[in-house]
Amino acid sequence: MSEPAPAGRAKQVRSVGPELVWYASYGSNMRMARLRHYLDGGCPPGSDHRHPGSRDPRPPRLSVPVMLPGEMYFALESRIWTGGIAFYDPAAPGEVAGRAHLLTVGQFADIAAQEMHRAPDVDLDLAAVLRTGRIRMGPGRYETLVLVGHRTGVPVLTFTAPWSLADVRPTVPSAGYLAMLAGGLREAQGWSPARIAGYLATRPGAAGVWQPADIERLAAE
Repeated sequence: MSEPAPAGRAKQVRSVGPELVWYASYGSNMRMARLRHYLDGGCPPGSDHRHPGSRDPRPPRLSVPVMLPGEMYFALESRIWTGGIAFYDPAAPGEVAGRAHLLTVGQFADIAAQEMHRAPDVDLDLAAVLRTGRIRMGPGRYETLVLVGHRTGVPVLTFTAPWSLADVRPTVPSAGYLAMLAGGLREAQGWSPARIAGYLATRPGAAGVWQPADIERLAAE
């Protein structure tokens, strides 16, 4: 994974009009079944919210494991999961395990819109984020786009909150949410339950509250 490209490189990518992007998921969308509800539409298990789905419901062209520079942490309170949810701080030290899905620009825009409970009907202008590496689309929890780097010449993008880890109080995640992330890490990275537990138990919000042995039991289910 390369560092975010300088302005000249970004302009070159934009000049050919990127048709595809890598969407780097570090949370529940690492699980393919979960991601497909953003593409196909419908209610994910454990949720009463029906996603309208993408305008282009095709599955990702490819999904690969990735390690992102920065930190994943848990914050806020999920109405569905009743605990903290995953956010990404690219400026914090460390590495974040994730899964990159190769999507069209429109599919990425539709997933981002549904994360904020908006209709997936507007394409994103990626010129600014490809030029600067980060843009704030709005005040919402997943309305800040981050250019993580490039893979095979294609931009690697994700979305997160506009604040940093230092600006927010971490929140303890629920067992159900950790089980979802554990399943995603198993799919994406092929990790053992013990390695998954060691990773999740050290993330801010879970650290000092969730013990690795307890998360390992969730990961083994």
